[in-house]
Amino acid sequence: MSGDLPFGIDFGGTGIKGAPVDLGTGDFAAERVRATTPKPSTPEAVAEVFAGILEQFPDSRGPVGVTVPGVVRHGVVHSAANIDKSWLGTDADALFTKATGRDVHVVNDADAAGLAEVRYGAARGRDGLVIVTTLGTGIGSALVYDGVLVPNSELGHLEIDGHGAEKRAANSARESEDLSWAKWAQRLTTYYRTLEMLFSPDLFVVGGGISKKSDEFLPLIDIDTEIVPATLRNKAGIVGAALCATR
Repeated sequence: MSGDLPFGIDFGGTGIKGAPVDLGTGDFAAERVRATTPKPSTPEAVAEVFAGILEQFPDSRGPVGVTVPGVVRHGVVHSAANIDKSWLGTDADALFTKATGRDVHVVNDADAAGLAEVRYGAARGRDGLVIVTTLGTGIGSALVYDGVLVPNSELGHLEIDGHGAEKRAANSARESEDLSWAKWAQRLTTYYRTLEMLFSPDLFVVGGGISKKSDEFLPLIDIDTEIVPATLRNKAGIVGAALCATR
C-alpha cells in the first residue's frame, strides 16, 4: 500500500470508521478500523479518537478527509442536530489538523456519500442532476450536477405538509411508528415528489442501511424520476471523505 493514499474517516453517532482509500478503484486499500464514538462526542474527544485511528496506519502519510453529520462551510461546523452542541462554530479542519498532525479536510457526511456514489457507485457515468438521499435516523442529501457537488443541501429538513420531512419519512419514523413498507412508501412518495417539483432531477439514489432492503419499498414509490438504491452502502462515507481530501 502506498503511504501517500488519502485516508477517509466516517464519524457517526455510534461509531467512527476509517481506512486508506485507493481512488483508482474507489475501495479500501487496507482493512477498515472502527472505534466507538465517545460520549459526550465533543470535538476534542472525537479528535482524540481520530488520532488513535490514524496511529494504527503508521505508513499512512496522505491527506485525511473526515465526515461530520452537520453543515460544514470552509471547515467550520454550523449545525449539530444529531451531535454534541459544542460542535457549533468549531473550526474542525484546524482542530483535526492540529490533533493528528495531518492535513485534514472536513465535509458533510451526506455530501461525502453522494460524491462517492457519483464517482464509483449507482450514479457513475450519469450526467445532469443527481440527488443522493440517505434514509436513516434522519434524511441526508447530496446534490451533484455533472459531477460537481452543491454542498450542504440538507433536504431532510424541508417542511412538507407542516412537518419536517425527516420526522415523517426517515427510516427512524418507519421503525418508531411501526409503518408497513406500503405506508412508508406513501410518505416517501410525498417527499420525493416534493424534490421533483423543486429540482427536476435526472436521478435519485437512495442510501442508508435500509437500502439493503430496497426491493421492499423502492418499487412502491410513485414518482416520475428514476430512483435506484445506492451500491457503496457503508463504504460510501469513508470513500467520499478520502475523495474530498484530494479536491
